[in-house]
Amino acid sequence: MPEPGETYDPTRHPDLLRWLGERQDAHERWAEQTSFADVLDFTPASLGVLDNLIRETANSMEEVTDRRMTPFIQGAIWYMGEMFCRHQKMVWKYIPDIVSGELEPFFNAAGETSALDHPCVGAPDDPESHLYPLNMLRRILITEDSVGNPVEETLSTIFANPFAEDDEDDEDDGEELDPTGGWG
Repeated sequence: MPEPGETYDPTRHPDLLRWLGERQDAHERWAEQTSFADVLDFTPASLGVLDNLIRETANSMEEVTDRRMTPFIQGAIWYMGEMFCRHQKMVWKYIPDIVSGELEPFFNAAGETSALDHPCVGAPDDPESHLYPLNMLRRILITEDSVGNPVEETLSTIFANPFAEDDEDDEDDGEELDPTGGWG
């Protein structure tokens, strides 16, 4: 946290800046290791491929959380966040815990899993705006809601409407998104 009298800039946290540089440098190698380097091109259609890769890698939200320090999930987190930065004018942030006001250790691999030990993206001038790419990767593995109704969420649908409530009924606007992003 900043010294007394200083303000904290969630876009300038040193661990966040280091991680962003590492992820950007590792992106090409990460994409090549997925066998979809030519498709993981930061277009909205590429989210269907990422969605399929996540589903092939993990069967539950807990598995994604447990594997959050692996190179594949780290690359997927960065890729998802970059999609919002590049297409929806968001910025990367590392924000303090909402309840305690404290910053958790960044990607605290050694400690208890915290919902806030990883970066988020949000509107540059809105401190209340934040979306967690790791949680997006986790959400697509939910198969039913709290009352047992089937849920089928994709990275494409999350990207199209990122601030939709999990339990909110989607209105049918006559347009259906292809969950594979056109990449089968």
